[in-house]
Amino acid sequence: MATQEDQLRQILSQSLSPDATTRRNAEAALLSARSAPGHALAVLRVVSESTNGPSDLPVRQSAAVHFKNMVKKGWAPDEDDPGGKQFVVPESDRGLIKDNLVSLMCTVPPQLQSQCSESIALIAATDFPSKWDNLLTDLMAKFADPNWDVVNGVLLTANSILKRFRYVQRSDALYADILYVLKRLQEPLTQLFTTITSQLDNPALANNAGELTARLQALRSINRIFYSLNYQDLPEYFEDHMAEWMKGFAKLLEYKNPILVDEDEEMQPGPIDNVQVSVVQNLNLYGDKDEEPFLPYLPEFTKLVWNLLMAVTPHPKHDALATTSIRFLSSLIGKLMHRKLFEGEGTLREIFGRIVIPNLTLREVDEEKFEDDPADFILSDMESSDTDSRRKCTQELLRAMCRQFEGPTTAICSEHVSQMLGQFAADKSQWKMKDVAIHLMLGISIRAESAQFGVSQVNEGVNVMEFFSSHVLTELEETDMTVRPMLKATSIKFVSIFRNQFSKEHIAALMPLLIAHLGSNFVVVHTYAAAAIEKILTAKVDGPKNTKVPKMGGEELKPFLNPLFTGLFGIVENAEWNENEYVMKCVMRALNVAKDDLMQVVQVVLEKLTDALARVAKMPKNPQYNHFLFESIAVLIRAVCSKDAAHTAAFEQFLFPPFQTILQMEVDEFTPYVFQLLAQILEFRPEGAGLGDAYTSLFQPLLTPSLWERKGNVPALSRLLVAYMNKGPNDLVPHLLGILGVFQKLVSSKINEQYAFDLLRGIVMYLPQEAFMPRMKDILQILMMKLQQGKTPKYVNLITHFFALFVGKFGSQAYLDQLNQLQPGLGLMLLMQVWVPRLQSASPARLEAKTQIVGLTKLLCDTPALLADANGQQIWCQLLACAVKIVCSPESHLNSMSVHDNDDDAEIGYDATFSVLHFATRPARDPFPEVQDAGAALAQSVGKLCASRPGQVTPLISQGLSPDPKLSVGFEGLCQKAGVHLA
Repeated sequence: MATQEDQLRQILSQSLSPDATTRRNAEAALLSARSAPGHALAVLRVVSESTNGPSDLPVRQSAAVHFKNMVKKGWAPDEDDPGGKQFVVPESDRGLIKDNLVSLMCTVPPQLQSQCSESIALIAATDFPSKWDNLLTDLMAKFADPNWDVVNGVLLTANSILKRFRYVQRSDALYADILYVLKRLQEPLTQLFTTITSQLDNPALANNAGELTARLQALRSINRIFYSLNYQDLPEYFEDHMAEWMKGFAKLLEYKNPILVDEDEEMQPGPIDNVQVSVVQNLNLYGDKDEEPFLPYLPEFTKLVWNLLMAVTPHPKHDALATTSIRFLSSLIGKLMHRKLFEGEGTLREIFGRIVIPNLTLREVDEEKFEDDPADFILSDMESSDTDSRRKCTQELLRAMCRQFEGPTTAICSEHVSQMLGQFAADKSQWKMKDVAIHLMLGISIRAESAQFGVSQVNEGVNVMEFFSSHVLTELEETDMTVRPMLKATSIKFVSIFRNQFSKEHIAALMPLLIAHLGSNFVVVHTYAAAAIEKILTAKVDGPKNTKVPKMGGEELKPFLNPLFTGLFGIVENAEWNENEYVMKCVMRALNVAKDDLMQVVQVVLEKLTDALARVAKMPKNPQYNHFLFESIAVLIRAVCSKDAAHTAAFEQFLFPPFQTILQMEVDEFTPYVFQLLAQILEFRPEGAGLGDAYTSLFQPLLTPSLWERKGNVPALSRLLVAYMNKGPNDLVPHLLGILGVFQKLVSSKINEQYAFDLLRGIVMYLPQEAFMPRMKDILQILMMKLQQGKTPKYVNLITHFFALFVGKFGSQAYLDQLNQLQPGLGLMLLMQVWVPRLQSASPARLEAKTQIVGLTKLLCDTPALLADANGQQIWCQLLACAVKIVCSPESHLNSMSVHDNDDDAEIGYDATFSVLHFATRPARDPFPEVQDAGAALAQSVGKLCASRPGQVTPLISQGLSPDPKLSVGFEGLCQKAGVHLA
């Protein structure tokens, strides 16, 4: 009889079948079985037991991957998974899994070990250390294992687990976890480190490449663990044992063994390279922290790292070692405290000759990458890229040298620049010398810059504009695009980086040259041209009254629009090139700058954008490109429809067919964008025009539950439904139950509750009162149940915002009546226990602040029940204090209803969770446009209340505001401004 494991092996084997139907059925069986108690343990037994059959290893590997995916999805499931498809690894299995997983990892082949290691790290992310106290003990128990595969497996696993100590904000919880680990690991780790480093001298191992490689791999992992443990602070133990670690680090930096070096290998670093990179990373960590116990070792390590740099080859296999080492020298040379290590003209000249120039010089591999892998070249070379490259790190070194030795560095650099430009002038085939010269200028000229805004301060000892005119402009003026393309790319990069230093007249003269380079067949050149134009279009100059105005606005760009769009769309439409995000971002930016002049080209541009959309919809590859493509469409809609809402009909006619295709094809990456643009067009529809046939036919499918299961759809769909309510309230009444079903689904999820309230506010603001009031009791019942389950600050903010809107629209009595239907006195109890405390803790801002003031005003002035007894009067006093606090708080921005982002300065781009289309956003709609000044309305209403109840309300005002003199003064000023005299 077949065991559970035998059946599982058969299903796992079928999951590897080339037949799609067999494979899908097997995958479905695995998915349905994963929640069953014991299934995860059975999978681990399959991983651990070899059958010696021909498919043994692939099936075991499939089992290991299946187990890892179960852990990823089901160990700490997302409680806000809107699809409700989450499963949980049964509690009954968890203890056994954790007790056996480390030993399993140590007994399986290396191909399976990595999957087990990842599974351990995934579980540890939530359970370690509090729920997995034996994990570290189990891992350390294997440090002495004679099998180096086992030792390296546990060290890699420990490294994966402890990486979480890096790059995170300090907290008590973090330090508690670090101390827990240090207490157990610091001594065994140090002993293992010293033991293995001493073994490198063992003559018996000198010619055994396998044994030495295993030990160097272990040392590399140990060094990365050391990095994690020391990242936040220098632990006392490591300070006390610094000599042991520094001795080992020095030994590793000097370690050589020809048997471990493959002279023919140019791309992949060897085991010695990898361990030396990890050592220099640790030196960088200590150097950046300026740890005092480390200072005595600095001279020795400076010399050792220098020697490393002298020995590295230009090959890519040494890129990581070169960049890390250069970064270490940069961190030292830029600090006054280390000045003596580097001062002296001889030292600076040696740095130039032996480090700077060799690492700025283009290599054969760079030329190959420029032509054959332009995307990777751009990633490592472009100014705003985060990727380290030799050239970038070398330029950082130059800037560090200028911080401490600006005069000598500038002088030495200028000599080299003159010499190299002379070489180029004498022999144009020496163009690489000119390329180095430009990069030297980039290195010494910049004192301060940001990727977004460019250079803000330059080295006064360098004439940037003269250098540009004499040496950079000539490359841009060369009309033959095949001549020195790499130098053209560098020259365009120079223009982009120094965009702030060019005058408006310079920019106008440069624009035709940059546009011409859009016609280059070299991807790097036309990409750099597009990126430079895009950045220039965001550059600013000082305007009147301390404002910033664009260097190139719509009027200045107008003469270049036709050639610019011709060049950009020439790239977009070329099927041989990949989607180019920089080109599409330039399209977006140019459309936004030219918005007032788009009417003549809008149809042509829209056709080209929808054609591009049709191409990428078949197989979306580049999320940034796709984002800028949709942003470009949003710019067109906003620019055209904000001038004349009647143009929405043309956009509907043009965009609905491709949008419907995307929805029918279920292109998940694009549906959130489509819903945002549909909402944008609908919001621009003329008032009173209704929904129209296209939108009416689209509505019913929008309530399909599967659409709401994708997190990325929810924000956009919610906005679209609200737009429907706004433009076609009567058409939506028959669908109210469906909308409320969506509301109930969303409000049950913490991550989506804000969108539930968007729908709820839309219902109250736009739908006929007689349609939704009969359902209000059910709605409030749902809200109260959620409030009882967990009174989070976010939910309290949302529900009190809704209460304020409801009171503002329908009066305080309606609020009390509706809530009192659920429970007598509930309305006042919520005021006292939820609403008032929320407003006391923090003032709302902008539109919510206004909504609160309007709602509070009605509660204060239209609710006789509040004045009927002492309890009610106490609530009244607190409500008044809250209202005055909001009005008087500068953080409330009461007269600024929305945040107006600067289109040029906004960080626009793709976000994996939900990508908001910046140009499709619109200010939130004011539910109370009739209230011009909410603060004045409050004062006037309270004044009328005082007049109607002489002698009763004034003492309450004093009682409510007197605890805070600022509120009393603020309210007096408010009344004076509104012309109100309190009786």
